[in-house]
Amino acid sequence: MNETSNQVPEFLSSNADAGMLWQYVQSLSPEAIAQLSKPTSPEVMQVMERNIIGLLGGLSPEGFEVTITTNRENLGRLLASAIMSGYFLRNVEQRMAFEKSMQAIETE
Repeated sequence: MNETSNQVPEFLSSNADAGMLWQYVQSLSPEAIAQLSKPTSPEVMQVMERNIIGLLGGLSPEGFEVTITTNRENLGRLLASAIMSGYFLRNVEQRMAFEKSMQAIETE
């Protein structure tokens, strides 16, 4: 392994909170990361796919042979964006389930 593999990406080391977040993510077990990485619904998976395709560019893979070249820093930014989108979508999904539960209680 090279020495750069354990370095904190520049976009996460800019403030103390981000550094703490990076340390927390590194401390998670592989099982916890696998669990957090699984979307709970097909709708969330579709939205995440569309979001990443939008970030990378809208070229259709059917008509083009698409190759994306980037550096470590930009790949880290893409990953961070995807993670934040995932957290946002998970919160929306939980809120929707909560509101449905509240509506069901109110109609009883």
